[in-house]
Amino acid sequence: MINFSRNLAQLVGLVCFIGLFAIMGCHRNSGMQSASSRKLSAPSGDPLPVASLTQGVWLKGDLHVHSRHSKESSNNPIAKILAFSSKVGMDYICITDHDNHVDGDVAHHTWADPEFTSDSLLLLYGAEWTTTRGHGNIFSAKPYDHKRLFEVRDQRDVVVGEVKNKLGIHLSANHPSGKDHFGYSYDMLESLEVWNSVLWSNNANAIMIWDDMLSSGRKLTGRGGSDAHHGLPDTPELATKNSPQAKANYVGTPTTWVFATARTSQAVVEALTNGRVSVSANPFAPRVEFYADSNQDGTMDMMMGDNTKAVGKPVTFRVKLTGNTVAKEPYTISVVKNGGLFGTFQASGPTPTAEFTDTPPSTGRTYYRVVVEGPATAYPQVPESAALSGKMVGLSNPIYFNFDPNF
Repeated sequence: MINFSRNLAQLVGLVCFIGLFAIMGCHRNSGMQSASSRKLSAPSGDPLPVASLTQGVWLKGDLHVHSRHSKESSNNPIAKILAFSSKVGMDYICITDHDNHVDGDVAHHTWADPEFTSDSLLLLYGAEWTTTRGHGNIFSAKPYDHKRLFEVRDQRDVVVGEVKNKLGIHLSANHPSGKDHFGYSYDMLESLEVWNSVLWSNNANAIMIWDDMLSSGRKLTGRGGSDAHHGLPDTPELATKNSPQAKANYVGTPTTWVFATARTSQAVVEALTNGRVSVSANPFAPRVEFYADSNQDGTMDMMMGDNTKAVGKPVTFRVKLTGNTVAKEPYTISVVKNGGLFGTFQASGPTPTAEFTDTPPSTGRTYYRVVVEGPATAYPQVPESAALSGKMVGLSNPIYFNFDPNF
């Protein structure tokens, strides 16, 4: 759990108040093999499916939310979370209650709650793995035996990793650089929470850790999570000292977008594992899309999450903002290459777009990712969030060259 109250108080004054193995599978787009499935495989042992650039579906949601089954939360029953998520247009949600609050038995608490059902939202099964060595979230498209993971939380990484792999779950490190940081081997992970809560400024060290892990050859997906614990009270007498947080940090601050093969829970987990992911400040903020034309034929044949062999020739990259943009305001697109700033570009218009060209070397690993800043997007349902997220609009996952799929 983040120390949200202290940081919120500080910022209010200023504004008026990151498995063990990887498996690469390729698909063909415009004659170019480019995409990689990694880390988890299907029960058959085959690589996870990856969406075609022209036939996938964008889905948005929140991957870190606490309900009343987390004992420190308030005014946040599952029904309230799901109703709110539907209202703001979410496609999926993962309620990640602290497992230590129920001795690891989330199956008979969060998942067994009669309110854990939705006709409009894809519900992932998960929990926050809450240990003395830090916190991590589990994501699964179906129920799994969470108590097995809870029971080995104090054992060696190799034991934890074996249990995690047998369960077939996606493991993600939460708030890796702050309180309750992830203290286990990053080789066990599929993803990393690089953007925790509306307070973007608190994530600088998490981004540094992400770049360190990427530079080491780990294809770790960067994701977001609001880590929201508190809802608005139904009546004034139910208010707590933490109730004001719901006006600043709630479902969707930030929002994690996945480019999936279909509108299913399994496809959400697969896309998250494959790195087909971007993060935006809230559900209404522009979505960051990042593509590459690896053979210079004029057609984009790669997108974030994809990995291919570099051949020492130029590659054209394209960054596009889709959705609720401010046409007359400029957006600043910062391109990060191998952990350092490669260049900064300005884009504006209804669909702000920027292109650049670079030549990834034929030897050695190279990755590119983007960060976008610009005008804040209003989030009326969480009215104080836009001021806290500031100019941060969104970020992409990397496009990779020469990353070893068996790392």
